Amino acid sequence: MARRLLVIDDNVPSCRLMAAIFEPQGFAVALAHSAETGLEMARSFAPDVVALDYELPGMSGLEALERLRTSFPEIAVIMLTAHNDVKLAVKTTQLGAYDYLTKPVDTDEVLAVFRRAVEMQDLRREVAQLRRDAVGDTLAAQMGPSPQVADIIDQVATVARSDFTVLVLGETGTGKELVAQAIHRESPRAREAFIAIDCGAIPETLLESELFGHEKGAFSGAERRKEGQFQLAEGGTVFLDEIGNLPMTLQAKLLRALESREVHAVGATRATPMDVRFVAATNIDLQERVAAGQFRADLFFRLAQYTLRLPPLRDRPSDIAHLAQRFLVEARVELRRPVVDFAPEALEVLAQQRWPGNVRELRNVARQAVLRSKTPSVDADMVRALLGSAPEHEPVSTVAVGQRTLKEIADEAAREAERTAIREALLATGGNKTQAARLLRVDFKTLHVKMKQLGIEARES
Repeated sequence: MARRLLVIDDNVPSCRLMAAIFEPQGFAVALAHSAETGLEMARSFAPDVVALDYELPGMSGLEALERLRTSFPEIAVIMLTAHNDVKLAVKTTQLGAYDYLTKPVDTDEVLAVFRRAVEMQDLRREVAQLRRDAVGDTLAAQMGPSPQVADIIDQVATVARSDFTVLVLGETGTGKELVAQAIHRESPRAREAFIAIDCGAIPETLLESELFGHEKGAFSGAERRKEGQFQLAEGGTVFLDEIGNLPMTLQAKLLRALESREVHAVGATRATPMDVRFVAATNIDLQERVAAGQFRADLFFRLAQYTLRLPPLRDRPSDIAHLAQRFLVEARVELRRPVVDFAPEALEVLAQQRWPGNVRELRNVARQAVLRSKTPSVDADMVRALLGSAPEHEPVSTVAVGQRTLKEIADEAAREAERTAIREALLATGGNKTQAARLLRVDFKTLHVKMKQLGIEARES
């Protein structure tokens, strides 16, 4: 099947050059000379890759990139620009571009970059298909067969059909975003965008603009009008992860948006209507924050129109074997390793753990096992070795009595699990942060912030 390339560039000779390069390589090439036309063609032409010019008439290349990543996240976007600007390159990758090339393009370079983008897509499709074949893509397949998960599925089915704002509560790594995605997928809004925002990963100075958008000239550096994530999610669902980290000033603005169903961009003279369903999540006790004056009570009650609590993995041990095999299947494809399963004894070792980092920690262990195993079946010794290098898994009653709370211990374990996963991804990608972010299924900005928080350098790989 021919690969499809959409070129969005107002420069006609540049478009013709791209067609001349790629058509002999077997690509079907479509040309658009404005961002607006390109976005329409992306829906009908269904390209594998988009070559997007930075400087376009009307809607800018950066705004078009944001729209493409929101509406068509499966498409690889490669930015083209006449300016060799490092800051611009970083910004485009932060916004989700696969890569950044300077015009005039070098034929060998552009072919190499586009082929890598296609290979990455093939790998993602292979992983997704294998996951569907092995365990399916339902919430039960993603979380496990336990009675606790069955109860979550029933609640999701009930609330998804409503337009209630949902507050998902659970420890780090319990699958809060999976549940939010399932609510969106089973709702009448399923055909529209699902946008996830980590309220703890965006600097406070940028958060208002990121959520609500801004007008040109609204503040220093606002060189163009920018739609916020709420506008980009029009008709769909916004998932506000780590909502407890939202600053008090923005809590008030979010409450007004929820109640009025309007968005007021920074620097705008009037609000615009908003049709968005909200799902929020947190791993902290918001009611404690409310009592301490750190979270608005009125916003808490507005978010908690329906509350869904996710049990930790230690309370649903019958899910552990299912999840371990699921993660092994994903990792063996991504890492191209001939590992088939966990030995029964290895599964017994996994079942005995407390998993303070929950499903995320189990995933990290499974991926490391695939990476390091020398045999088709991961044995118990390998699992013990991996767990031995992980944080201590002592019984709850004896952990750091009088020194740290259980929550502090769990938080530290989660940080160690994240640190291991990031280092593993950097190792697998040769220190390429953009590709590591793709492996970890987070955006570049989130990975950059996490690396800074955890003291990780790309060169450690």
